[in-house]
Amino acid sequence: AATRQDMTYWLQELQQKRWEYCNNLDAAKRDSRTSPTPSDFSKGLVAKDNPGSILSQNASAERARNILAVETSPTDLVGEQAASQPAPVQPSAINFSLKQWSTEIKNSMSSLRKGNNENRKSIFYTTEEWELLDPTPKDLEDSMALEEKRKHLAEGSKGLTSSAFPFDFGRIPHKTRRPLKDMIGSSKNRNSSDSSPTEWYSGNGNKLVSELQLKYQSQQEELEKLKKDLLSQKELVRLLQQTVRSSQYDKYFASRLCEGVPKDKLELLHQKDDQILGLNNQLEKLNLEKDSLQQEVKNLKCKVGELNERLGMLMETIQAKDEVIMKLSRQLSECEDNTSSQSGAVNSSVATCTNKDLQELDRLKDNLQGYKTQNKFLNKEILELSALRRNAEAREREWQAKYTSLEAKLCQIESKYLILLQEMKTPVCSEEQSPAREVITQLLEDALKAETSEQPEQAFFKPHLVSEYDIYGFQTVPEDDDEEKLVAKSRALDLRSLSLSENREISTGVKWENYLASTMNREMMRCVELKNLIRSGIPHEHRSKMWKWCVNLHVKKFKDSTVPGYFQTLLQNALEKQNPASKQIELDLLRTLPNNKHYSSPTSEGIQKLRNVLLAFSWRNPDIGYCQGLNRLVAIALLYLEQEDAFWCLVTIVEVFMPRDYYTKTLLGSQVDQRVFKDLMSEKLPRLHAHFEQYKVDYTLITFNWFLVVFVDSVVSDILFKIWDSFLYEGPKVIFRFALALFKYKEEEILKLQDSMSIFKYLRYFTRTILDARKLTGIAFGDLNPFPLRQIRNRRTYHLEKVRLELTELEAIREDFLRERETCVEKRDLISDDEEDS
Repeated sequence: AATRQDMTYWLQELQQKRWEYCNNLDAAKRDSRTSPTPSDFSKGLVAKDNPGSILSQNASAERARNILAVETSPTDLVGEQAASQPAPVQPSAINFSLKQWSTEIKNSMSSLRKGNNENRKSIFYTTEEWELLDPTPKDLEDSMALEEKRKHLAEGSKGLTSSAFPFDFGRIPHKTRRPLKDMIGSSKNRNSSDSSPTEWYSGNGNKLVSELQLKYQSQQEELEKLKKDLLSQKELVRLLQQTVRSSQYDKYFASRLCEGVPKDKLELLHQKDDQILGLNNQLEKLNLEKDSLQQEVKNLKCKVGELNERLGMLMETIQAKDEVIMKLSRQLSECEDNTSSQSGAVNSSVATCTNKDLQELDRLKDNLQGYKTQNKFLNKEILELSALRRNAEAREREWQAKYTSLEAKLCQIESKYLILLQEMKTPVCSEEQSPAREVITQLLEDALKAETSEQPEQAFFKPHLVSEYDIYGFQTVPEDDDEEKLVAKSRALDLRSLSLSENREISTGVKWENYLASTMNREMMRCVELKNLIRSGIPHEHRSKMWKWCVNLHVKKFKDSTVPGYFQTLLQNALEKQNPASKQIELDLLRTLPNNKHYSSPTSEGIQKLRNVLLAFSWRNPDIGYCQGLNRLVAIALLYLEQEDAFWCLVTIVEVFMPRDYYTKTLLGSQVDQRVFKDLMSEKLPRLHAHFEQYKVDYTLITFNWFLVVFVDSVVSDILFKIWDSFLYEGPKVIFRFALALFKYKEEEILKLQDSMSIFKYLRYFTRTILDARKLTGIAFGDLNPFPLRQIRNRRTYHLEKVRLELTELEAIREDFLRERETCVEKRDLISDDEEDS
């Protein structure tokens, strides 16, 4: 723009076009909302959003725009007419011509060639032109010193030191070098000759100081402009260097690929490279646009603050001028009483001063009016940017909610599709294949087909709904049986759909964030609020912290009595000295969780940690040593805890939660808990208990493993970790609650089975079909209340005595049998299981 008025006009036109474009987007959005498509079925955040809020924001913003509008008109040609005119030539301290730009590009490109950096360096100096000179040894030393200074100065800049620039700041012979300050000063004097700033001063000394300050400020501004030009040239050279490197790499890569590669694959590869390059360029443009918008908003805020400060200074200046005018007026009135000659001289001097003050006052008023106009324009710009940002955020939230609901619906549809295929799959009775059979076979193959590199086009049309492993590292779909693989994939899709539906309801996550924020400056304590939060499930990102806190809460008395480095000492002793449990531990390491990627191979990261924790625990508890089941408890703990914390978690479970002899060779405590669980089944689920008794089904053969390893490998992973959340906080009572809840969940299905074989077969896998963790938690902590721990302890004491008596009778029978075998010749060849093991 030739003038400031034209610049304001252009900015207003750009604002108007941007505002019309965004309003058109919102209008199109409203039109699509008024006519929903059949797929618009989501009821989560999309339904909770208030579309009227966006419209009201735009309406208020439109009213404010009208109030803050600044009417300006162009003083010269604008639009296409102005674009067709030649650009005005502005005087500058350094003139960059096309020839000089081409020279700079050639010099930067020559620095990439082999050997150029060793024989020749580019020297940059501040003359009217850009030149390249061969530096002398002395000049090289001086250039190195200047380069070090430049690096120290550049460290404070915002991210601009990373650009590669091949030129060195060397020194120039005195006959060709001009000082940078002189050049800036001379150019500033040439450019500022037509401007005449007025200063408020008194006396010749103040006037000289003011002129020097003005000249120094102008030189500083010119120096900043030169620095910016230099940084832009650095970035240009860096981009050219990257372009040369990429072209050389593409040439080398293409020459190697052309040998023995068909043309169609080569063309496909080039197409993929072009697509990747286009996407990268688009991403870079979007990032640059976002950064520029953020920087623009920051600059506008800074400008508004500066304008307010200037306005305050101008008001103070006007007030001071008014006081001077009043003072001069009083002096004038006093001088009127003097002689006529003296009064005439005084009047003339006062009139001169008054005229100057009035002129200065008029100039300040004009400046104030200009600042007000500029401030109004900036306020309108800030308002528009804020409205645009709010609209963009609202649209993004709406799209995210719609995408989540569509993905959940797609998971449900694909799961039903797989179940339908499983229902239609029938064995082949003859060699003749019916058309329906062929179609079903083809659909089964397509459903189970893995995505490979030979079919890359499927990735563009079909979303990858279920990954190979879940967030805990467990394999979602097995690799052995096709029929089991189909059922597992359907179950994984249902879990995905449930998790997406739960993610749309963020109330639980918000409650956790609020609670953790409230405990930021104080220690967490047991309370009803925390218990309810843990029962609803700990979020994935907070589980490590909460598990560690729960473990420390239960083993604080043990930790206080140990010396620092207790875990490392136990581990060192177990490794150096003979440990009878180490052999069995090594045998069970790879059998712990083979379907989890952290324990699937001997080189997995979790195997070594699992070995260390089990060895340290066996050295702490030589009476237990190692029992099958402990490895799975440690493996689950290691998914969220470090080795030492997992060790104390195992101590909590074995020594604090579970009764004595729970993990010993006799498993006495485990047998007692199964009898307690039978009593609870008869009280809480009497119909189901009577059904099992009628068909003589011993369901404790299934539940025994639930109690021993706390449901590991018995339920799906999402439910397993929610059970562990409550278990680590409340103790073993949670195991009884969830064991009863699992039977309650499938009570009606079990009651429909009418023979012992089908019942027992169903009990072996029915827990893997339970996917709704929220419903199961509601049954465990809601439907089964009351559930006093005192009752469980009393029943444990009662059944413990009975089991001990039975074991004593069995031991007596065993001793009688051994004595009888020694005395009877016919029974000497009989060997018991214990003797055979020994």
